[in-house]
Amino acid sequence: MTATAHMQPAVTTAPPNVADHVREYLSRVRGGDIGALPAVLGLIVLCAVFATLRPAFLSTVNFANLFAQGAAVAIIAMGLVFVLLIGEIDLSAGFASGVCASVLAILLSTYGLPWYVAVLAAIGTGVAIGLVLGFLVAKVGIPSFVVTLAAFLAFQGVVLLLLEEGKNIAVRDDVVLAVANRNLPPPLGWALAVLGVGGYALAQLVRLRTRQRRGLVTDPLLVVVARIAMVAAVVAAAVYLLNLERSRNTLITSLKGVPVVVPLIVVLLLVWSFVLSRTAYGRHIYAVGGNVEAARRAGINTDRIRISAFVICSGMAAVGGIVAASRASSVDPNTGGSNVLLYAVGAAVIGGTSLFGGKGRALDAVLGGAVVAVIINGMGLMGYSSGVKYVVTGAVLLLAAGVDALSRRRAAATGNR
Repeated sequence: MTATAHMQPAVTTAPPNVADHVREYLSRVRGGDIGALPAVLGLIVLCAVFATLRPAFLSTVNFANLFAQGAAVAIIAMGLVFVLLIGEIDLSAGFASGVCASVLAILLSTYGLPWYVAVLAAIGTGVAIGLVLGFLVAKVGIPSFVVTLAAFLAFQGVVLLLLEEGKNIAVRDDVVLAVANRNLPPPLGWALAVLGVGGYALAQLVRLRTRQRRGLVTDPLLVVVARIAMVAAVVAAAVYLLNLERSRNTLITSLKGVPVVVPLIVVLLLVWSFVLSRTAYGRHIYAVGGNVEAARRAGINTDRIRISAFVICSGMAAVGGIVAASRASSVDPNTGGSNVLLYAVGAAVIGGTSLFGGKGRALDAVLGGAVVAVIINGMGLMGYSSGVKYVVTGAVLLLAAGVDALSRRRAAATGNR
Protein backbone atom coordinates (compact mmCIF):
# COMPACT_ATOMS: atom_id res chain seq x y z
CA MET A 1 0.00 0.00 0.00
CA THR A 2 1.42 3.43 -0.95
CA ALA A 3 2.01 6.33 1.37
CA THR A 4 -0.60 8.27 -0.52
CA ALA A 5 -3.23 5.69 0.46
CA HIS A 6 -2.23 6.07 4.12
CA MET A 7 -2.66 9.82 3.91
CA GLN A 8 -6.21 9.77 2.48
CA PRO A 9 -8.67 11.34 4.97
CA ALA A 10 -11.42 9.17 6.44
CA VAL A 11 -14.88 9.63 4.95
CA THR A 12 -17.19 11.27 7.46
CA THR A 13 -20.90 11.74 7.32
CA ALA A 14 -22.04 15.32 7.70
CA PRO A 15 -24.42 15.84 10.61
CA PRO A 16 -28.05 16.10 9.49
CA ASN A 17 -29.58 19.53 9.14
CA VAL A 18 -33.15 20.75 9.09
CA ALA A 19 -33.14 21.68 5.40
CA ASP A 20 -32.01 18.19 4.38
CA HIS A 21 -34.59 16.65 6.70
CA VAL A 22 -37.40 18.71 5.16
CA ARG A 23 -36.27 17.86 1.63
CA GLU A 24 -36.12 14.17 2.49
CA TYR A 25 -39.61 14.28 4.02
CA LEU A 26 -41.07 16.06 1.00
CA SER A 27 -39.38 13.52 -1.25
CA ARG A 28 -41.00 10.68 0.69
CA VAL A 29 -44.40 12.34 0.43
CA ARG A 30 -44.01 12.81 -3.33
CA GLY A 31 -42.96 9.17 -3.52
CA GLY A 32 -46.23 8.02 -1.93
CA ASP A 33 -45.12 7.68 1.71
CA ILE A 34 -47.71 10.07 3.17
CA GLY A 35 -48.38 8.23 6.45
CA ALA A 36 -50.99 9.93 8.63
CA LEU A 37 -50.62 13.32 6.91
CA PRO A 38 -54.12 13.26 5.32
CA ALA A 39 -55.72 12.37 8.67
CA VAL A 40 -53.91 15.18 10.49
CA LEU A 41 -54.75 17.74 7.81
CA GLY A 42 -58.35 16.51 7.68
CA LEU A 43 -58.66 16.79 11.45
CA ILE A 44 -57.38 20.37 11.39
CA VAL A 45 -59.71 21.38 8.56
CA LEU A 46 -62.76 19.72 10.13
CA CYS A 47 -62.14 21.37 13.50
CA ALA A 48 -61.68 24.77 11.83
CA VAL A 49 -64.90 24.41 9.82
CA PHE A 50 -67.05 23.24 12.72
CA ALA A 51 -65.56 25.84 15.07
CA THR A 52 -66.42 28.56 12.54
CA LEU A 53 -69.95 27.36 11.84
CA ARG A 54 -70.76 26.31 15.41
CA PRO A 55 -68.64 28.08 18.07
CA ALA A 56 -70.08 25.66 20.66
CA PHE A 57 -67.83 23.04 19.08
CA LEU A 58 -64.90 24.61 20.94
CA SER A 59 -66.59 24.58 24.35
CA THR A 60 -64.90 22.61 27.11
CA VAL A 61 -68.00 20.44 27.53
CA ASN A 62 -67.95 19.44 23.87
CA PHE A 63 -64.19 18.91 23.92
CA ALA A 64 -64.57 16.37 26.72
CA ASN A 65 -67.51 14.75 24.90
CA LEU A 66 -65.28 14.06 21.90
CA PHE A 67 -63.14 11.72 24.00
CA ALA A 68 -66.19 9.86 25.30
CA GLN A 69 -67.70 9.55 21.81
CA GLY A 70 -64.56 8.30 20.10
CA ALA A 71 -62.99 6.13 22.82
CA ALA A 72 -64.61 2.75 22.10
CA VAL A 73 -64.21 3.13 18.32
CA ALA A 74 -60.54 4.12 18.63
CA ILE A 75 -59.79 1.16 20.91
CA ILE A 76 -61.48 -1.35 18.60
CA ALA A 77 -59.72 0.27 15.63
CA MET A 78 -56.34 -0.26 17.35
CA GLY A 79 -57.00 -3.98 17.32
CA LEU A 80 -58.18 -3.90 13.71
CA VAL A 81 -54.87 -2.31 12.71
CA PHE A 82 -53.11 -5.61 13.47
CA VAL A 83 -55.47 -7.60 11.25
CA LEU A 84 -55.25 -5.03 8.45
CA LEU A 85 -51.45 -5.05 8.70
CA ILE A 86 -51.34 -8.74 7.74
CA GLY A 87 -53.67 -8.11 4.81
CA GLU A 88 -56.80 -9.57 6.41
CA ILE A 89 -60.11 -8.14 7.63
CA ASP A 90 -62.29 -8.72 10.68
CA LEU A 91 -65.95 -7.91 10.11
CA SER A 92 -66.99 -9.35 13.47
CA ALA A 93 -65.08 -6.97 15.77
CA GLY A 94 -68.15 -4.84 16.51
CA PHE A 95 -70.41 -7.64 17.66
CA ALA A 96 -67.46 -9.40 19.30
CA SER A 97 -67.24 -6.33 21.54
CA GLY A 98 -70.96 -6.73 22.21
CA VAL A 99 -70.52 -10.37 23.24
CA CYS A 100 -67.68 -9.46 25.61
CA ALA A 101 -69.66 -6.54 27.05
CA SER A 102 -72.60 -8.90 27.65
CA VAL A 103 -70.33 -11.32 29.52
CA LEU A 104 -69.12 -8.41 31.64
CA ALA A 105 -72.63 -7.20 32.46
CA ILE A 106 -73.97 -10.67 33.29
CA LEU A 107 -71.09 -11.48 35.62
CA LEU A 108 -71.41 -8.10 37.36
CA SER A 109 -75.19 -7.80 37.65
CA THR A 110 -76.49 -11.35 37.60
CA TYR A 111 -73.74 -13.16 39.48
CA GLY A 112 -72.39 -10.24 41.51
CA LEU A 113 -68.74 -11.04 40.80
CA PRO A 114 -66.00 -8.43 41.46
CA TRP A 115 -65.23 -6.02 38.62
CA TYR A 116 -61.75 -7.43 38.00
CA VAL A 117 -63.12 -10.96 37.53
CA ALA A 118 -65.77 -9.70 35.10
CA VAL A 119 -63.24 -7.60 33.16
CA LEU A 120 -60.77 -10.49 32.90
CA ALA A 121 -63.58 -12.81 31.79
CA ALA A 122 -64.70 -10.32 29.12
CA ILE A 123 -61.16 -9.92 27.77
CA GLY A 124 -60.65 -13.69 27.97
CA THR A 125 -63.79 -14.13 25.88
CA GLY A 126 -62.32 -11.78 23.29
CA VAL A 127 -59.06 -13.71 23.23
CA ALA A 128 -60.96 -17.00 22.76
CA ILE A 129 -62.92 -15.48 19.88
CA GLY A 130 -59.68 -14.33 18.26
CA LEU A 131 -58.13 -17.79 18.61
CA VAL A 132 -61.08 -19.41 16.83
CA LEU A 133 -61.18 -16.84 14.04
CA GLY A 134 -57.41 -16.92 13.57
CA PHE A 135 -57.34 -20.74 13.51
CA LEU A 136 -60.05 -20.89 10.83
CA VAL A 137 -58.19 -18.34 8.70
CA ALA A 138 -54.60 -19.51 9.19
CA LYS A 139 -54.95 -23.28 9.65
CA VAL A 140 -58.17 -24.21 7.84
CA GLY A 141 -57.61 -21.69 5.06
CA ILE A 142 -61.02 -20.04 4.98
CA PRO A 143 -60.80 -16.43 3.74
CA SER A 144 -61.01 -13.95 6.59
CA PHE A 145 -63.86 -12.12 4.88
CA VAL A 146 -66.02 -15.27 4.97
CA VAL A 147 -65.00 -16.32 8.49
CA THR A 148 -65.62 -12.94 10.06
CA LEU A 149 -68.81 -12.32 8.08
CA ALA A 150 -70.16 -15.59 9.46
CA ALA A 151 -69.00 -14.54 12.94
CA PHE A 152 -70.65 -11.14 12.44
CA LEU A 153 -73.99 -12.89 11.92
CA ALA A 154 -73.44 -15.50 14.64
CA PHE A 155 -72.37 -13.02 17.32
CA GLN A 156 -75.59 -11.07 16.86
CA GLY A 157 -77.39 -14.24 17.86
CA VAL A 158 -75.00 -14.88 20.74
CA VAL A 159 -75.70 -11.41 22.14
CA LEU A 160 -79.46 -12.03 21.91
CA LEU A 161 -79.07 -15.39 23.64
CA LEU A 162 -76.94 -13.94 26.42
CA LEU A 163 -79.38 -11.09 26.96
CA GLU A 164 -82.41 -13.38 26.74
CA GLU A 165 -83.75 -12.06 23.45
CA GLY A 166 -83.47 -8.35 24.16
CA LYS A 167 -83.08 -7.76 27.89
CA ASN A 168 -81.22 -4.64 28.98
CA ILE A 169 -78.72 -5.28 31.78
CA ALA A 170 -77.64 -2.30 33.87
CA VAL A 171 -73.99 -1.91 34.85
CA ARG A 172 -73.71 -0.43 38.34
CA ASP A 173 -70.15 -1.25 39.39
CA ASP A 174 -68.41 2.01 40.30
CA VAL A 175 -65.02 1.01 38.91
CA VAL A 176 -66.42 0.00 35.51
CA LEU A 177 -68.63 3.09 35.35
CA ALA A 178 -65.63 5.30 36.13
CA VAL A 179 -63.84 4.24 32.94
CA ALA A 180 -66.03 6.34 30.63
CA ASN A 181 -67.94 8.56 33.06
CA ARG A 182 -65.43 9.85 35.61
CA ASN A 183 -62.58 12.35 35.50
CA LEU A 184 -59.15 12.45 37.08
CA PRO A 185 -58.46 15.09 39.75
CA PRO A 186 -56.82 18.09 38.01
CA PRO A 187 -53.47 17.71 39.86
CA LEU A 188 -53.29 14.05 38.83
CA GLY A 189 -54.05 15.03 35.24
CA TRP A 190 -51.13 17.48 35.23
CA ALA A 191 -48.84 14.93 36.91
CA LEU A 192 -49.62 12.30 34.28
CA ALA A 193 -49.14 14.88 31.51
CA VAL A 194 -45.69 15.84 32.82
CA LEU A 195 -44.77 12.17 33.26
CA GLY A 196 -45.98 11.32 29.76
CA VAL A 197 -44.24 14.20 28.01
CA GLY A 198 -41.09 13.58 30.02
CA GLY A 199 -41.11 9.93 29.06
CA TYR A 200 -41.67 10.80 25.41
CA ALA A 201 -38.82 13.33 25.46
CA LEU A 202 -36.47 10.84 27.12
CA ALA A 203 -37.35 8.13 24.58
CA GLN A 204 -36.75 10.51 21.67
CA LEU A 205 -33.38 11.70 23.00
CA VAL A 206 -32.20 8.19 23.90
CA ARG A 207 -33.16 6.97 20.42
CA LEU A 208 -31.26 9.89 18.86
CA ARG A 209 -28.14 9.20 20.95
CA THR A 210 -28.29 5.46 20.25
CA ARG A 211 -28.53 5.95 16.50
CA GLN A 212 -25.70 8.49 16.57
CA ARG A 213 -23.50 6.09 18.53
CA ARG A 214 -24.17 3.34 15.98
CA GLY A 215 -23.47 5.62 13.03
CA LEU A 216 -27.04 5.44 11.73
CA VAL A 217 -28.98 8.19 10.02
CA THR A 218 -30.70 10.43 12.57
CA ASP A 219 -33.13 13.31 12.59
CA PRO A 220 -31.55 16.72 13.31
CA LEU A 221 -31.53 17.60 17.00
CA LEU A 222 -33.59 20.72 16.26
CA VAL A 223 -36.30 18.57 14.64
CA VAL A 224 -36.35 16.21 17.64
CA VAL A 225 -36.64 19.14 20.05
CA ALA A 226 -39.40 20.70 17.92
CA ARG A 227 -41.27 17.39 17.93
CA ILE A 228 -41.04 17.17 21.71
CA ALA A 229 -42.17 20.79 22.08
CA MET A 230 -45.15 20.22 19.81
CA VAL A 231 -46.27 17.15 21.78
CA ALA A 232 -45.81 19.06 25.04
CA ALA A 233 -47.87 22.01 23.74
CA VAL A 234 -50.73 19.79 22.54
CA VAL A 235 -50.81 17.80 25.79
CA ALA A 236 -50.64 20.93 27.95
CA ALA A 237 -53.44 22.63 26.01
CA ALA A 238 -55.65 19.54 26.22
CA VAL A 239 -55.10 19.08 29.96
CA TYR A 240 -55.67 22.79 30.62
CA LEU A 241 -58.99 22.77 28.75
CA LEU A 242 -60.15 19.54 30.36
CA ASN A 243 -59.30 20.85 33.83
CA LEU A 244 -61.60 23.84 33.38
CA GLU A 245 -64.97 23.68 35.12
CA ARG A 246 -67.60 22.17 32.79
CA SER A 247 -70.56 22.02 35.16
CA ARG A 248 -73.37 24.51 34.60
CA ASN A 249 -74.20 24.47 38.30
CA THR A 250 -71.13 24.14 40.50
CA LEU A 251 -73.30 24.28 43.63
CA ILE A 252 -74.68 20.85 42.78
CA THR A 253 -71.66 19.17 41.23
CA SER A 254 -68.22 19.93 39.88
CA LEU A 255 -67.25 18.59 36.49
CA LYS A 256 -63.61 19.04 35.57
CA GLY A 257 -60.53 16.98 34.92
CA VAL A 258 -59.15 14.64 32.26
CA PRO A 259 -61.59 11.77 31.52
CA VAL A 260 -60.36 8.45 32.92
CA VAL A 261 -60.64 6.87 29.47
CA VAL A 262 -57.93 9.19 28.08
CA PRO A 263 -54.97 7.66 30.00
CA LEU A 264 -56.39 4.22 29.16
CA ILE A 265 -56.19 5.02 25.44
CA VAL A 266 -52.72 6.50 25.85
CA VAL A 267 -51.42 3.40 27.66
CA LEU A 268 -52.86 1.09 24.99
CA LEU A 269 -51.39 3.30 22.28
CA LEU A 270 -47.94 3.23 23.88
CA VAL A 271 -48.03 -0.54 24.39
CA TRP A 272 -49.06 -1.40 20.84
CA SER A 273 -46.78 1.24 19.31
CA PHE A 274 -43.85 -0.29 21.19
CA VAL A 275 -44.86 -3.79 20.07
CA LEU A 276 -45.06 -2.80 16.41
CA SER A 277 -41.97 -0.60 16.25
CA ARG A 278 -39.53 -2.06 18.80
CA THR A 279 -40.03 -5.83 18.85
CA ALA A 280 -39.27 -8.75 16.56
CA TYR A 281 -42.96 -9.65 16.69
CA GLY A 282 -43.85 -6.24 15.24
CA ARG A 283 -41.33 -6.70 12.42
CA HIS A 284 -42.86 -10.10 11.69
CA ILE A 285 -46.33 -8.53 11.49
CA TYR A 286 -45.12 -6.10 8.83
CA ALA A 287 -43.23 -8.84 7.02
CA VAL A 288 -46.30 -11.09 6.79
CA GLY A 289 -48.40 -8.18 5.58
CA GLY A 290 -45.82 -7.16 3.01
CA ASN A 291 -45.26 -10.61 1.52
CA VAL A 292 -46.44 -13.70 3.35
CA GLU A 293 -44.46 -16.12 1.17
CA ALA A 294 -41.22 -14.20 1.62
CA ALA A 295 -41.88 -14.09 5.36
CA ARG A 296 -42.40 -17.85 5.44
CA ARG A 297 -39.14 -18.45 3.56
CA ALA A 298 -37.37 -16.18 6.01
CA GLY A 299 -38.33 -18.57 8.81
CA ILE A 300 -41.27 -16.66 10.27
CA ASN A 301 -44.11 -18.79 11.60
CA THR A 302 -46.73 -17.01 9.52
CA ASP A 303 -49.67 -19.02 10.87
CA ARG A 304 -48.80 -18.06 14.42
CA ILE A 305 -48.47 -14.40 13.45
CA ARG A 306 -51.84 -14.40 11.67
CA ILE A 307 -53.61 -16.10 14.58
CA SER A 308 -52.04 -13.69 17.07
CA ALA A 309 -53.25 -10.71 15.02
CA PHE A 310 -56.85 -11.92 15.32
CA VAL A 311 -56.35 -12.55 19.04
CA ILE A 312 -55.15 -8.97 19.56
CA CYS A 313 -58.02 -7.64 17.44
CA SER A 314 -60.71 -9.48 19.38
CA GLY A 315 -59.01 -8.75 22.70
CA MET A 316 -59.07 -5.04 21.91
CA ALA A 317 -62.68 -5.40 20.80
CA ALA A 318 -63.39 -6.70 24.31
CA VAL A 319 -61.75 -3.63 25.84
CA GLY A 320 -63.80 -1.43 23.51
CA GLY A 321 -66.94 -3.27 24.59
CA ILE A 322 -66.11 -2.63 28.25
CA VAL A 323 -65.69 1.09 27.52
CA ALA A 324 -68.99 1.15 25.60
CA ALA A 325 -70.79 -0.60 28.45
CA SER A 326 -69.29 1.88 30.90
CA ARG A 327 -70.40 4.88 28.85
CA ALA A 328 -73.97 3.58 28.42
CA SER A 329 -74.11 2.21 32.01
CA SER A 330 -75.81 -0.83 30.51
CA VAL A 331 -75.63 -3.50 27.84
CA ASP A 332 -78.37 -4.27 25.32
CA PRO A 333 -78.62 -6.14 21.97
CA ASN A 334 -77.40 -3.03 20.14
CA THR A 335 -74.10 -2.89 22.04
CA GLY A 336 -71.33 -3.35 19.49
CA GLY A 337 -73.80 -3.38 16.64
CA SER A 338 -75.18 -0.76 14.32
CA ASN A 339 -72.27 1.35 13.03
CA VAL A 340 -69.54 0.37 15.53
CA LEU A 341 -67.66 -1.90 13.10
CA LEU A 342 -68.01 0.55 10.21
CA TYR A 343 -66.65 3.40 12.30
CA ALA A 344 -63.79 1.27 13.67
CA VAL A 345 -62.66 0.07 10.24
CA GLY A 346 -63.13 3.60 8.95
CA ALA A 347 -61.01 5.00 11.79
CA ALA A 348 -58.11 2.65 11.03
CA VAL A 349 -58.17 3.38 7.30
CA ILE A 350 -58.77 7.11 7.64
CA GLY A 351 -55.83 7.28 10.05
CA GLY A 352 -53.49 5.83 7.42
CA THR A 353 -53.53 2.04 7.80
CA SER A 354 -53.55 0.35 4.42
CA LEU A 355 -56.25 -2.08 3.39
CA PHE A 356 -53.60 -3.93 1.37
CA GLY A 357 -51.47 -4.89 4.37
CA GLY A 358 -47.98 -4.08 5.56
CA LYS A 359 -48.54 -0.39 6.30
CA GLY A 360 -49.99 1.17 9.42
CA ARG A 361 -49.47 2.12 13.07
CA ALA A 362 -51.48 2.01 16.27
CA LEU A 363 -51.51 5.81 16.16
CA ASP A 364 -53.55 5.62 12.95
CA ALA A 365 -56.49 4.23 14.90
CA VAL A 366 -56.44 7.13 17.36
CA LEU A 367 -56.11 9.78 14.65
CA GLY A 368 -58.83 8.16 12.55
CA GLY A 369 -61.05 7.75 15.59
CA ALA A 370 -60.63 11.46 16.29
CA VAL A 371 -61.66 12.29 12.71
CA VAL A 372 -64.76 10.10 12.96
CA ALA A 373 -65.69 11.56 16.36
CA VAL A 374 -65.25 15.14 15.09
CA ILE A 375 -67.45 14.45 12.04
CA ILE A 376 -70.25 12.89 14.09
CA ASN A 377 -70.03 15.49 16.85
CA GLY A 378 -69.74 18.51 14.59
CA MET A 379 -72.56 17.49 12.28
CA GLY A 380 -74.71 16.72 15.30
CA LEU A 381 -74.16 20.26 16.58
CA MET A 382 -75.15 21.58 13.17
CA GLY A 383 -78.40 19.65 13.33
CA TYR A 384 -77.81 17.23 10.48
CA SER A 385 -79.67 13.92 10.48
CA SER A 386 -78.07 10.52 10.97
CA GLY A 387 -78.44 9.89 7.24
CA VAL A 388 -76.25 12.85 6.38
CA LYS A 389 -73.67 11.78 8.99
CA TYR A 390 -73.45 8.32 7.42
CA VAL A 391 -73.08 9.77 3.92
CA VAL A 392 -70.30 12.15 4.97
CA THR A 393 -68.45 9.53 7.01
CA GLY A 394 -68.70 7.07 4.12
CA ALA A 395 -67.38 9.69 1.72
CA VAL A 396 -64.42 10.40 4.02
CA LEU A 397 -63.68 6.66 4.27
CA LEU A 398 -63.84 6.29 0.49
CA LEU A 399 -61.52 9.28 0.11
CA ALA A 400 -59.05 7.76 2.59
CA ALA A 401 -59.10 4.41 0.76
CA GLY A 402 -58.56 6.24 -2.53
CA VAL A 403 -55.61 8.15 -1.12
CA ASP A 404 -54.15 4.86 0.14
CA ALA A 405 -54.52 3.21 -3.26
CA LEU A 406 -53.00 6.19 -5.10
CA SER A 407 -50.10 6.48 -2.65
CA ARG A 408 -49.29 2.79 -3.06
CA ARG A 409 -49.38 3.15 -6.83
CA ARG A 410 -47.10 6.19 -6.58
CA ALA A 411 -44.74 4.33 -4.24
CA ALA A 412 -44.55 1.39 -6.67
CA ALA A 413 -43.86 3.72 -9.59
CA THR A 414 -41.02 5.49 -7.75
CA GLY A 415 -39.54 2.30 -6.30
CA ASN A 416 -40.43 3.17 -2.68
CA ARG A 417 -42.71 0.25 -2.04
